[in-house]
Amino acid sequence: MIQTVTKYPVSQLFDIDSVVVYAIPRYQREYTWGKSQWESLFDDVLENNPGYYLGSIICINQFTDALAVHKLEVVDGQQRLTTLSLLFASVYQELKRHESSQDEDQRVELSNLLYNLKRKLVLKKGEDQIRLIPQVQNHNASDYRAVLAEIGIVSEVDILAYAGNRKIFRAYRYFQDRIKQMCNDQDDQLDAVMNFLDRLNQAVLVKIDVASHSDAYTLFESLNNRGMPLTAIDLIKNKLLEKLESIDPGKIDQHSKSWDRLLGYLGNDYATQERFFRQYYNAFVDELKAIYKVSIATRSNLMQIYEKLINHDAKESLQKISKAAKQYSLILSRSQGDDKVKSLEKPFLDLDRIQGAPSYVLMLYLLIHKDNLELTNDQLASIVVFLVLFFVRRNLTDTPPTRDLTRLFMTVIEEISSKQGEAVSQSIKQKLIDVSASDQEFKIKLSGAIYDDNSGVTRFILCALAENTMTRENWVDLWRRESKQFVWTIEHIFPQGGNIPQSWINMIADGDEATAKDVQQSHVHKLGNLTITGYNSTLGNKSFEEKRDRMDTEKKRAVGYKNGLKLNEDLANATTWSAKQIEDRTTKLVNDVIDLFKL
Repeated sequence: MIQTVTKYPVSQLFDIDSVVVYAIPRYQREYTWGKSQWESLFDDVLENNPGYYLGSIICINQFTDALAVHKLEVVDGQQRLTTLSLLFASVYQELKRHESSQDEDQRVELSNLLYNLKRKLVLKKGEDQIRLIPQVQNHNASDYRAVLAEIGIVSEVDILAYAGNRKIFRAYRYFQDRIKQMCNDQDDQLDAVMNFLDRLNQAVLVKIDVASHSDAYTLFESLNNRGMPLTAIDLIKNKLLEKLESIDPGKIDQHSKSWDRLLGYLGNDYATQERFFRQYYNAFVDELKAIYKVSIATRSNLMQIYEKLINHDAKESLQKISKAAKQYSLILSRSQGDDKVKSLEKPFLDLDRIQGAPSYVLMLYLLIHKDNLELTNDQLASIVVFLVLFFVRRNLTDTPPTRDLTRLFMTVIEEISSKQGEAVSQSIKQKLIDVSASDQEFKIKLSGAIYDDNSGVTRFILCALAENTMTRENWVDLWRRESKQFVWTIEHIFPQGGNIPQSWINMIADGDEATAKDVQQSHVHKLGNLTITGYNSTLGNKSFEEKRDRMDTEKKRAVGYKNGLKLNEDLANATTWSAKQIEDRTTKLVNDVIDLFKL
């Protein structure tokens, strides 16, 4: 079934002397990775040791002619391969920018490097034979070729309308910005980008070759039924229990129950558990650095850190980590029924909903040292509410960038460690104001394709706008779930699907399908075209009138735009929907959001 399983550095997968082409078949979904995945990939390459593992790909390998171009059909890993190719393209463009500023010898060296980098993206024979062939959905293939044309690697092509709004170009622009930011932080910018390229080339992917689609399917089934692999948390547990057994024989069951209680505070989600163990070290690094001298915990050094802590004092480590995990459960809203912390429940829920987990390192420190810092629960709640305001703005503008957040909150901890009471709160708030995006930057992001930029933040903003006009008498829980799905969901008024219904073509563009598609590309994800509707996830492509007047006949309640939310008041009274109305409503809602989330 499996022909080969091989661990390759990225440089070898994109070997300049090979004639391998990676083709994404039509049946694969379109390129869907977004900012969070681009960010993770870039940071993994930048922050981890050379040779860092980036994942795996599965290819159907049916070539028999050793002299012909070897076209491999990528059945798993297309998102990662496409993103790596776009990252190479961004590095190529940055290196070209430095070419003219070098002396003759340096220019020759850089020219050779550019040539080799180009050959990672196109085959040696045939300038326009690209090494990665994306599939055609949503113009992936044409947009990808246009990126390569823009940097001069393939012949010029016509760039399709709104290419800049689609994922391929947005990924490329994102990597351009990240590389420039990385270079601006260094004295020798060219050296910085070359070091990054070296790390990228050394990063590792596992390539699995199979002979047929049926083999690929069997492999998927086998992998999916193997259960979860051993994690860093499993290894920490094993090391801890082994050490405790050696110093406290016969009490392994007691210590095992203590560990299980610790994980019980955190829940079953591995990502949450792993984040807690990183944030525990980072929150108390000044106390723990004497045991293991690293300034920050990352995924790659987590095991080494806890090995040192456990070897230093396993019993004390378990006690302190357990105490911290219990406080962390409050941040996770897993601590129920404690009236003393009732004022913190809603702020912590909102902090989770706005994707504010990077600040948990700060809140963990504040909760553990609450008495020493002389903080009341009301002051803690005020800090969490301010963090929510901060993250609404940050998560749209990426200011400060994600890679800086852990160090930002660790710096805040260092600055407040000698303060008390209201001085702690004021110090935190001023620090966050100093590093936040301006109102103008915030406004620009709010006015753009906000849903496509960050659908989670968009939902939070829409719910906050709706909640802001509710009273106790007409309160509706917009975050309620049924069968793990939100009851109230984001609704695109003008539909976002590829096949625009004729009723919408007639309304939005007087029957002109091309114009309707242009409006969809430019307006569909704007704030003014979005709202919240409940109890009905099937509004979808219905006409504007059907969406507006939709009723749940069984329960005799409105589930369309007449559902009683003030957010929908203008929609409930509208008879048409147009690009102009989307723009006007966007302007109004943007101003409302800026007022609601002022720092």
